[in-house]
Amino acid sequence: MHVPDGFIDAPTSAVTGVVAAGALAVSLRGARRELDERTAPLAGLVAAFIFAVQMLNFPVAAGTSGHLLGGALAAILVGPCTAVLCVSVVLLMQGVLFADGGLTALGVNITDMAIVTTVVSYAVFRGLLAVLPRKRRTVTVASFVAALVSVPAAAVAFTLIYAVGGTTDVSIGKVATAMIGVHVLIGIGEAVITALTVGAVIAVRPDLVHGARGLRQRLRLRVNGELVDAPAPTAPVAARTSRRTLWITGLVTSLVLAGFVSFYASASPDGLEKVAHDKGIDKKAEKHVSADSPLADYGVRDIADARLSGGLAGVIGVGVTVVAGSAVFWALRRRRADDVSPASTGV
Repeated sequence: MHVPDGFIDAPTSAVTGVVAAGALAVSLRGARRELDERTAPLAGLVAAFIFAVQMLNFPVAAGTSGHLLGGALAAILVGPCTAVLCVSVVLLMQGVLFADGGLTALGVNITDMAIVTTVVSYAVFRGLLAVLPRKRRTVTVASFVAALVSVPAAAVAFTLIYAVGGTTDVSIGKVATAMIGVHVLIGIGEAVITALTVGAVIAVRPDLVHGARGLRQRLRLRVNGELVDAPAPTAPVAARTSRRTLWITGLVTSLVLAGFVSFYASASPDGLEKVAHDKGIDKKAEKHVSADSPLADYGVRDIADARLSGGLAGVIGVGVTVVAGSAVFWALRRRRADDVSPASTGV
C-alpha cells in the first residue's frame, strides 16, 4: 500500500499533504489526552512493532503478497490519535531511510495508511463494543473485524485519490475492482495479526490496552436465588507482567521479526505493486529520492550476504523507529504533565 512518487500528481499530493498535516496536528493534541506515564513507552514500542511486522509479507494469492498496515492494531492498543502518530512515524522512517513509499507521496501514504485505517477501524471497533457483551474476549473479536475492514477501506481511499489525481489513464472501475479484491484477502492477514497481538497484550496487561478500558464487569454472585453485584475489591488485582517486562519482550520480539523472520517473508509484490504493474498505474513512477540510501530496499549497502544485509537493516529500522517514536510520545506525555501541573492551573 506504500504509494511511490509519480503515481499521484503534484496538486493532489499537496492536498493530501495538507490533510495529513491537519490530522497530525489534531492527533498531537489528542495523544496528549490518551498517553500517560504507563502508556507512553508502549506507544513507541507499538510503532517499532508495526515497522517490524510490515517487513513480513505473507502470500495472499498467486504472485501477490500483503503485509500489516497497523492502524487498527495501534488504535486499539494505544488510542486512535496516538495510532495516527505511530503509523506516521513508521511511514516517515520507511520513506527517508528505506526508500519505501515516496516522499512527495508522504501525504498520500499518511492519509491512506495512517488516517483512513485508524478512523475506520476504531469506528468499527467501538461500534462492536457497544452491541456485544462487555468482555475481554469481545475486544479480541472486535479487533479482528475492525482490522479486516480497515484494509479494503484503505484500498477504496487509494482508488478515490487515484481517481482525482492519478497520472495514468486507467479505468477507475478496473483499479477499484483489483485493489479492493486483493486487499480483502490482505485484510484477513491483518485481522489475524491484530487479534493475536491484542489478545496477547490483554492476557498479561489489560490495563494498558486503550480499547479494553472500562470493560471490566463486576463479579456477580447468586444470593438467595438472585444475582447481585459482588463488593468491589479493596485493592487492585496485581498485573501478571510488569510494564518493563512487557516492553522488553515486545522489543525483543520486534527485533527477532525484523532481523531474522523477515528473511523468510514472501518475495512476491504486495497488493498495490501487483495492481499497479498489471493495470499500468506504475508507468510514470519516479525514482525515489532516497534510492541511494545505505538502507534502501531494506538492505545494508556493501554487505553481500542477503540474510545478514536484510537482518541488519531490519534491526536498525526497529531501533530507529522505537527511538523516534518514544521521543515523540515521551515529549507529549511531559507536555500533558506540564498542562495539569499546579503551576499551569494556578493552584
